[in-house]
Amino acid sequence: MFVQPIATLRRDGDGLTVLDQTCLPWRVAERRLATLEDVAESISAMRVRGAPLIGCAAAFGVAVALARGEANDAALDYALAVLRATRPTAVNLAWALNRMDERLRPLPSHARREAAWAEAAAILTEDAAMCAAIGAHGLGLLRALRARGGRPLRVMTHCNAGWLATAGMGTALAPIYAARAEGLEVEVLVSETRPRNQGLLTAWELAAAGVKYTLMADNAAGLLLMRGEADAVIVGADRIAANGDTANKVGTYLKALAARAAGVPFYVAAPLSTFDPGTACGEAIPVEERAAEEVLFIDGLDEEGCPRRLSLAPKDARAVNPAFDVTPAALVSGFITERGVIGVDGLADFLRGVQA
Repeated sequence: MFVQPIATLRRDGDGLTVLDQTCLPWRVAERRLATLEDVAESISAMRVRGAPLIGCAAAFGVAVALARGEANDAALDYALAVLRATRPTAVNLAWALNRMDERLRPLPSHARREAAWAEAAAILTEDAAMCAAIGAHGLGLLRALRARGGRPLRVMTHCNAGWLATAGMGTALAPIYAARAEGLEVEVLVSETRPRNQGLLTAWELAAAGVKYTLMADNAAGLLLMRGEADAVIVGADRIAANGDTANKVGTYLKALAARAAGVPFYVAAPLSTFDPGTACGEAIPVEERAAEEVLFIDGLDEEGCPRRLSLAPKDARAVNPAFDVTPAALVSGFITERGVIGVDGLADFLRGVQA
């Protein structure tokens, strides 16, 4: 059974301690969140990131809020509103908050505090189990793929959808970890994923796990796919519309287009909590616009190993920074979920069955 090397999130008294992912990959640091505002800031600033983990953090944020003050309807409404406003695209956040609301609203105020901690803990535990199931189903796909030219199987990914983004082994990286545990040799082509460079988090994860990887520039993906240097693309997701259109970190759509042109399967690994039957199609998915400074500046280490922020652009340069793009369902080969691998054609029936 996969155990996270470092807990991404854990209860700490009446607060929460999280792995601060803004310090990675250069330094491992934890951060204690003692208030609702601390939790909201950590989600907004991407100290906590990854759609499933955002949902877990939001659930615990409700518990932190109620532990620190009143637990009446007004306090619950306020906590839910503050947390909902942190990240608009990842539907897991809204899913977790709705679940907390449904669990706590019928209870008297005096019973809500402990119930909030218990429900948040249940969401965390279920997330780890979900990751393991996605890994098992994705492993089946990897077993069926054939590597080219006698080399190990090679999977391309984008952003970070490993254990750092969840409470377990991850989503897109879960099949990789499952393959390694089984002894199936797999290499990973890791897209850097600018401007936040979450691909560096994937590289850090894989290096620690002993999985062979190669970091590549985002714009190299098309050429590498055309050359047949990847046997599959597996990415995570932040929201999947009812028709299968998928929002994920910006740059995903371009990889999907390149994969289709090269005849390479393109899979989306995501839990049921990422599917949003209430959003008909990709055009209705809100795309988060983040600060221009993420494009205009870059963080790194200098020659002495000290963190530095450097300007990349001319002074007063303007930048646009959509955090996500939307991949049309027609470009998706299948969805790897905790219930199995679902094709786009069977998605509507699948979602109806889940809702029933």
